[in-house]
Amino acid sequence: MLRYYKNNELILEKLDEPVTNCWIDAINPTPDEKQLLCNLGIPMDFITYSLDIDERSRIEEEDNGTTLIVVRIPYFMGENVDIPYITVPLGIILTDKYIVTVCEKSTETIEMFASGKAPKLSTTKRNRFALRILMRGTTNFLDDLRAINKTVDALEDKLYASMQNTELLEMLKYQKSYVYFAQALKQNELALYRISKLSSFKKYEEDEDLIEDVIIENTQAMDMTNISSSILSNLMDAFASVISNNLNVVMKLLASVTIILSIPNVISGFFGMNINFPDVIETHESTMIIIFGIIVLFTFFAIYIFQKKNWF
Repeated sequence: MLRYYKNNELILEKLDEPVTNCWIDAINPTPDEKQLLCNLGIPMDFITYSLDIDERSRIEEEDNGTTLIVVRIPYFMGENVDIPYITVPLGIILTDKYIVTVCEKSTETIEMFASGKAPKLSTTKRNRFALRILMRGTTNFLDDLRAINKTVDALEDKLYASMQNTELLEMLKYQKSYVYFAQALKQNELALYRISKLSSFKKYEEDEDLIEDVIIENTQAMDMTNISSSILSNLMDAFASVISNNLNVVMKLLASVTIILSIPNVISGFFGMNINFPDVIETHESTMIIIFGIIVLFTFFAIYIFQKKNWF
């Protein structure tokens, strides 16, 4: 899907066809749409790189001045998938006539600009427009990290109450998201430092300040990701140990009960064997009481031993 926007005095205005100094937003473009972009002077390689789900963050420049910026941005897959939050590559292509964004998925980062919610946008100031997109992508990382932390806190409360593996497995899903975020932010950091060295982004003081702000926000997101990931990892290890210890306690209790219940069976089985006992035992009227007393005595003795060793 291709969408065309150009700013008027107040907001971005959607166009039916591309014009000079417009923003072209390409979301999972078809082969015909890719060819249309190529006809506008966009290298096919730049489009392909931006759509590669495994593409790393990087900067590439053509001799004619066309620049490709690839960064990774967060994407929410849903609560019921193996990895709720992943990252996808976003390609920002700057030419002498257009600014083009290429992404395989429709992301919150781009939709915020397309909806006109971002103030003071100018498609003619292509470098600043690109920096605004980079800033929004970094801000989305922070927003999603806060959402993940909130969900993990809720899972932690449930885990305290239930101590089941279900909550641990849910936490593992978000641990994977932290790993994806940490890797993406690290790659973005290298790309942002490369952008800060480009002469085209140093023409205006506002652009220099904006790229510095993006780098600071990216660093904050990296620190937040690393801290949250470390806390969650330690928390999962602690709860896993507690659950394992609880299982050991249950198994120990069941073993103790099994041993205690086997004592009456052993004693009664001994006296129930088909052998000749002395007449005094077989004919004495208190034999059953004595046997029962022996059973009770050994049973309470076993219970006393287990309690002394804290098996109960």
